[in-house]
Amino acid sequence: MSATEIASNGGGLIFNEVLFALAILAFFILLAIEKKHPYRIFSPKIAKESFVTNTTAFLMNNVILTVLRASSLFLVAQQFSSYGLLSGLDNGIVKGVLAFAFFDFAIYSWHVASHKYEWLWRFHKIHHCDKSFNVSTGFRFHVFDLLLEIIYKCVFVIVIGVNAYLVLSIEIIELFFIFFHHANIRVPNENVISQIIITPSLHRTHHSTLRSEHDSNYGIVLAIWDRIFNTRKELVPENIGLDLVQAENFIQLFSLAFITERHVMKLLSWLPKGKK
Repeated sequence: MSATEIASNGGGLIFNEVLFALAILAFFILLAIEKKHPYRIFSPKIAKESFVTNTTAFLMNNVILTVLRASSLFLVAQQFSSYGLLSGLDNGIVKGVLAFAFFDFAIYSWHVASHKYEWLWRFHKIHHCDKSFNVSTGFRFHVFDLLLEIIYKCVFVIVIGVNAYLVLSIEIIELFFIFFHHANIRVPNENVISQIIITPSLHRTHHSTLRSEHDSNYGIVLAIWDRIFNTRKELVPENIGLDLVQAENFIQLFSLAFITERHVMKLLSWLPKGKK
């Protein structure tokens, strides 16, 4: 590796550390805002259970992912940055913008698939079973959901072929937006902003109890994908979370992935019916 490449990689590492620090700072700022000026009031019990379960999921998932070397996304990008669709472009604004757009579309597509296919939904529904809607909901994921997404992203990184530090930068920007659109806050001029990026009001619909409503607004950052594929819905959901899927702690959260709604309905059908 040349001295120029070493200096470039060192600069990329510092830049990503700053980005990550800003994303975490944004989490605490959004947390403070939603505590002081919440868009929607949830009962203290639901709010507490939500926050504790979500943050526990974050801590446990990160321990497991570290053990399983989830940094493979970065390593794959390092190995295959000279291959793929964008590998022939010089590093710069154009390549960065294209990589970000492709990456955002790829996550949109994965999100759609996570709702459409039951074998993916069984893990992704863990994210939707939160009865509250707050910035910590952005932490509420099943570890298998995250692992499958990492594999998908690794394949995608090989396809587009971009610098590993650019991949990390995009990941951190996406993390910031995950915090942002899960925040239980009112955003000034949100009807205008939501034409360009995903905002809390759009993503709140995505967490509706009704399947006809939560199968929408799949975007992470850019709002254009939902418009192009007609998956955008603008409404205020009556209830948040899933009726048949509930979890009050991390153990229940992990276990629920292996109990589908079909299993629950089958168990209910075995119960004796009351006389009419």
